[in-house]
Amino acid sequence: MRSYTTIQGDTWDMIAYKYMADGEKGVSRFIMLNSQFADVVRFSAGLTLNIPDDVYGTVTEIPPWRR
Repeated sequence: MRSYTTIQGDTWDMIAYKYMADGEKGVSRFIMLNSQFADVVRFSAGLTLNIPDDVYGTVTEIPPWRR
């Protein structure tokens, strides 16, 4: 399992699109894995989140909502 340290203003979907190969589909699993932060909408800096290895990947395409 990999970890990610948040920066000010991060959101679940931003992190998922950046680090998880299945992006949006992986958000629910990502939140469940980090359930202590489930109620957070925008993260403050310095929190450590776990990213599951089996969905880890590099996404090269910009998500439609950021185009």
